[in-house]
Amino acid sequence: MKEPSVETGVQNMLCHCGGASRGQRLLIAYEPPEFGFFDPEVVDCLASQAARIGLIVERVCVGFDPDASGFPPELHSKMTGADIVVFLARLGDQLRFSQMPDDLTIINSYTLTKASLASAYASAHYDAFVDLKRAVDRFVASSDEIVISCPAGTAIRGHASLECIPANDTTLKRFPLTVFSPVPAAEFSGKAALGGFLTGTGSRYYPDYTAEFNNQVFAHFEMGRLTGFEGDKADVAKADAHYNRVSTLFGIDRDFVHSWHAGIHPGCGFPWDLSQNYETWGGAAFGNPRILHFHTCGAYAPGEISWNVFDPTIEIDGVALWQDGVFVAELLPEGPEILNRYGCAKGVFARPDRRVGLGDV
Repeated sequence: MKEPSVETGVQNMLCHCGGASRGQRLLIAYEPPEFGFFDPEVVDCLASQAARIGLIVERVCVGFDPDASGFPPELHSKMTGADIVVFLARLGDQLRFSQMPDDLTIINSYTLTKASLASAYASAHYDAFVDLKRAVDRFVASSDEIVISCPAGTAIRGHASLECIPANDTTLKRFPLTVFSPVPAAEFSGKAALGGFLTGTGSRYYPDYTAEFNNQVFAHFEMGRLTGFEGDKADVAKADAHYNRVSTLFGIDRDFVHSWHAGIHPGCGFPWDLSQNYETWGGAAFGNPRILHFHTCGAYAPGEISWNVFDPTIEIDGVALWQDGVFVAELLPEGPEILNRYGCAKGVFARPDRRVGLGDV
């Protein structure tokens, strides 16, 4: 098993995730560093390592559009001559549910820094997490009851039927693959203990993207509909005002609770204080098993406001597949075989990165 490095991270991204072969054309669509989201070293590392494995590399700056709904003309033109497109830009995440050209391999990368690209997070075999994702999807879809709780008081119960879980939940490939398919919330009810804030989903970016609370706030919902907030009076007023403003801004269904899922990649660490940049946190930390998030405000994926629950326990027909923020993959019917087949992934589960921006580990 190779040690984590930039080289193994890029090889995992391009070869295992992208199916790249020598002579193919790679287009790197990047966001410029002045927006403070992607480390420019990541672009250089990807370009140089791609050239080393025989790819023809081109770069295109795609800037940043807070309300992007399609490909910029220059990018669209350059995509026609590429075999693989890698987004090192929020644009890829913004368009992850949009229609993509079917003759291209398109990857959205969540490796924001060179250190991330050189870590076990990027180097653990991509296919291991594809197999784990599919195994979780099957387990969830065939279950009769799912119960979600957390130390802060989350209490949610519901059901996800087989037909609710899509074969592919995004129209591009995510690297690393860090979550299972979103579970529709239409048959779930209860209360979610919000992790101290409400923030966006990476779909569209808007002023006052995050509303922070002084005390614990609970979001109550019934069968996929927000019914109200519980907590300190000022915090509840702030939550309601945030929903009113965002839903009015985009003309969307204020109280729709679309779906939820949790992180499956124990190597997905976030070593910074989340409150310093919620946009970066939302685009990088969600794959950690310590985080379960709901997509809300808007009757579409991923909505515009997320609820974030920390250290969830997720019981699926009585099996605690997540226990206090630990994804116990061995409890999946195929789990032990998958981890034994991919020693690199098994190693990540044995030595998880528990950092999610809370400063508590």
